[in-house]
Amino acid sequence: MNPLSGKRIVLGLTGGIACYKSAELLRRLMDLGATVDVVMTASASEFITPLTFQALSGRPVFTDLWDSRPDNNMAHINLTRSADLIVVAPATANFMTKLAHGSADDLLSTLCLARAIPLMIAPAMNKEMWQARPTQRNANQLRDDGVILVGPASGIQACGETGDGRMVEPNDLLAAIVSHFEPKIMAGLNVLITAGPTCEPIDPVRVLTNRSSGKTGYAIAQAAAQAGARVTLVSGPTSLPCPVDVTRIDVQTALQMHECVMSMVAGYDIFIAVAAVADWRIDNPSSEKLKKNDGLSPPDLSFVLNPDILAGVAAMPNAPWCVGFAAETTLNPDEVERKRQRKGVPLLIGNLAQEVMDVDHTTVELYSASGRQVLERGSKQWVARQIVAEIAKRFTQQ
Repeated sequence: MNPLSGKRIVLGLTGGIACYKSAELLRRLMDLGATVDVVMTASASEFITPLTFQALSGRPVFTDLWDSRPDNNMAHINLTRSADLIVVAPATANFMTKLAHGSADDLLSTLCLARAIPLMIAPAMNKEMWQARPTQRNANQLRDDGVILVGPASGIQACGETGDGRMVEPNDLLAAIVSHFEPKIMAGLNVLITAGPTCEPIDPVRVLTNRSSGKTGYAIAQAAAQAGARVTLVSGPTSLPCPVDVTRIDVQTALQMHECVMSMVAGYDIFIAVAAVADWRIDNPSSEKLKKNDGLSPPDLSFVLNPDILAGVAAMPNAPWCVGFAAETTLNPDEVERKRQRKGVPLLIGNLAQEVMDVDHTTVELYSASGRQVLERGSKQWVARQIVAEIAKRFTQQ
């Protein structure tokens, strides 16, 4: 199921180079099931054409306050009355000034003033413009008025300068939009999640690791944050961006992950161990690169067990409510249930390693004292939302 199915969104564009990002945002909104009406200012049309957005959305684009296509000639009223959210991206400093002071001199500013639905904006401007006192006053006024500000981000700007003011990336804005509509079933909860692989050194240039991408753990972290939780993600090495509204702590080895989790887990309500932690590490890693000498045997490596992070947390006095993952090559319900009991956790989630690694879809099975439950197969984001819903329900019922 798409998280934005049945939602109608008005996407507004004002005059900035970041308009190109809104084309991708539009497609991503539609991919998640939203119906999108696009409204552009005259300045926005100087950066990207209305025809682009008409082709992408399959719907007419609105640019004129006096558009005669609506029967009553009131596009500024009609567009928002059937919508669920207005998103203005990019929102320039000039447009923020209009919003803060109630100005309505074009279609987009007029429909924002005449709206009866929430408004979200993604500021985009030069760093000096963003930091200017009038802009900051306007931003604070808009927050006080209930407008949702997403960003801006920091980075290289079109002018060549670097700093705060960039429009957030489409994926981050999309996550904020999805979060806006998600029921806050984890509001007030502190959730600690591990994700990704660990890397165990053999020497300074070689490691033992696994094929975990971290996608499932990151998707669960994003879903929990969208459900209202305060989320900390302890992550092994991945190429994934940190989910929106999630605090990430990077580690490399199983021992580092163990130390990090054990030092902070006491302050959390729920612990979700998704990381593919290496079961063993090298007992005698070399401080120098091991040389390959022709005709000689490979190095003699000695292994020791890594600590079981999940079992260690579950055994703590006043432990958080614990959820574990069991990635297996065959799922034997009896074996998975015995593993759950051995680790001492109320919920263990099983999946087939060969079916979830290096792909974006997954199937999982939930094991608890009440039995086995198979969740609907889908994208890792969709399955993560199902998992978070189950965790929230079971945590409440404990």
